[in-house]
Amino acid sequence: MAYATVTELNDHLGRTPANAEQLLTRASRDVDRALLTTVYDATDPVVVAALREATLEQVAANLDAGNVTGFGAVRRGGFSIGRVSVESAPVTPPEGGPVRIGTLWEQAWMVLQAAGLTGHGPQSR
Repeated sequence: MAYATVTELNDHLGRTPANAEQLLTRASRDVDRALLTTVYDATDPVVVAALREATLEQVAANLDAGNVTGFGAVRRGGFSIGRVSVESAPVTPPEGGPVRIGTLWEQAWMVLQAAGLTGHGPQSR
């Protein structure tokens, strides 16, 4: 289940991408992955708002980076000749372009950080 709706995405972007549901679902998975070891109250309005806003920011940054599928993985080019392999270097984002922090884009990460949802290691009881 996505943390944001298509209507909220439209309000955030000023338009609705054709695959909006898919983008929201994948961005929500990105947020879940970033919070894998975090313990939080999923009914707390501050947490709910942060999850929604981070999801919207993740979709927006994916689109800004040219990622229209929401898959986030950057494929590298390259080739092999016998035992020699050559891989191309990752593309450096343009000045002022989105930056990744782990699996999330910077703005999505900052929303979660401001809500106190980042920086937590695994816990046991």
